Amino acid sequence: MASHLFRSITLSALLATASLPGHAEGLSGSYLAARQASYDSDFEAAAQYYTRALIRDSGNPVLLENAVLAFLSLGKLENALPIARRMDDGGMQSQLANMVLAAGLVHDGAFDDLLGRLGDEGFVGPLVDGLLTAWSEIGRGDMSAGLAAFDVVAKQPGLGGFAAFHKALALASVGDFEGAEAIYATGDLNGVQMTRRGIMARLEIMSQLDRNNEALAMLDDLFGGDLDPALRQMRAALDAGEVLPFTHVTSAADGVAEVFYSLASALRNEANADYTLLYSRVAEFLRPGLTDARLLTAELLETLGRYELATEAYRQIPADNPSFHAAELGRSEALRQSGKTEAAIEVLEQLARTHGDLPVVHTALGDLLRQEKDFAGAVAAYDRALNLYDEAEERQWFIYYARGISYERMGDWPRAEADFRAALELSPEQPQVLNYLGYTMVEKKIKLDEALDMIERAVAARPDSGYIVDSLGWVLFRLGRFEEAVEPMERATELMPVDPVVNDHLGDVYWAVGRQLEAEFQWRRALSFVDEETAEEAKPDRIRRKLEVGLDVVLQEEGAPPLQVANDG
Repeated sequence: MASHLFRSITLSALLATASLPGHAEGLSGSYLAARQASYDSDFEAAAQYYTRALIRDSGNPVLLENAVLAFLSLGKLENALPIARRMDDGGMQSQLANMVLAAGLVHDGAFDDLLGRLGDEGFVGPLVDGLLTAWSEIGRGDMSAGLAAFDVVAKQPGLGGFAAFHKALALASVGDFEGAEAIYATGDLNGVQMTRRGIMARLEIMSQLDRNNEALAMLDDLFGGDLDPALRQMRAALDAGEVLPFTHVTSAADGVAEVFYSLASALRNEANADYTLLYSRVAEFLRPGLTDARLLTAELLETLGRYELATEAYRQIPADNPSFHAAELGRSEALRQSGKTEAAIEVLEQLARTHGDLPVVHTALGDLLRQEKDFAGAVAAYDRALNLYDEAEERQWFIYYARGISYERMGDWPRAEADFRAALELSPEQPQVLNYLGYTMVEKKIKLDEALDMIERAVAARPDSGYIVDSLGWVLFRLGRFEEAVEPMERATELMPVDPVVNDHLGDVYWAVGRQLEAEFQWRRALSFVDEETAEEAKPDRIRRKLEVGLDVVLQEEGAPPLQVANDG
């Protein structure tokens, strides 16, 4: 399935300008504004401008298709449907319009009509068409034909897992839990059955088969003890001997929604976010209560930089939903990304009051406060997160690491070092911790040999991390091993060419080995990259002083040992 399918729509619009009759001022102005809005993923503006353009040229296929795209991206299928039908009536071929038409037919329960259209080659796409055929057969009451259609999809290379998963859901939806579990037991679902949603569906199936103990053991084995509210509810019910209802698919329309959600999930890391968004929007339309689809939509909108739309999508998850905490965590991040930091903190503080038994809530608050340099507040939040654990687990390494950073920034090195070492006890080769602890010891000029060992281990784990490679070059510089420091520092600037600190470090290394002109060049480069965000760490005034008098004089003014002494040592 081409991940750039709908990017090409915008490209076709670029090439089609000449087809707009007469270049009428009103039409071309709306069209150009709509095109720019589409490029910026400003779906609301794009929908408005394409609608205006269609008033003047209602039959233009480029305008029609882009209007469908804009409304679908907004999740307004009720607006996209009339336009898609107009395209269909006009004989315009469009997979995008077909996707919207299919969603409308499923929504209306018109499975016979949909089956008639699915006979056309390439209606939406090979996988979608096959699964839609199967669910449509079930929707019109022919279960046998539906199951046979799933088997046809399974024969296509790479599609067996999707087909098996949906066949299992279909069987479970009509009460054939034995048949559904038999499919799971074969392992034919491949990675699909190991998704969170796939696992939860199986747990419900096992519970229906009076296998609560097995389901409980599977849940504990796969998810451990740090459970979110939905999994907690499921575990409590299983432990109490309750029979879990099968909720994942209750109708053919739910099944089709699951098709689009499954594909959106699979495409999440493979295709452009704007393309993936189309699938999650259809899933939402067909099943408004499909929380996983709503959360995925919000995440995709964040990726596209549409933070207000993302915030609104998160806000639509009600407070009594088991995934409310996940929605609020996402809403806080979207608010932060849009520059509304105080509102983001307020969301997390409120969530800490309502969902204070979840470590992730306090960790998220700590992370945000740390980013805002409220290190004391961050430490308090991390303390609350750690206090919620009964025993040490590997996943806690990040909380110790983050709290250690906060202590270090507060100037409390003993507590910082203790936290960094606690993080390494839980995750001994964690490169982030090895690098931070090693680099900080280098800056403090303590335990340099241990620091070098830590950073070398971090580089071995993450050889393409500019920050970590920079740390290796810097510790070699601090140890007076200047010639050895050149190669890793040059490598670090290749990996992070516009980072002011890395370029400054390379300048210092060049100066130490007698390459003074190159050192001055690197310092000037470093200055050119300093901005408000990096100024504190890059120390531009110090760089300017080095350009005036050289590194040796600066070190002398700072009371630091001269380079030759360090080198001799």
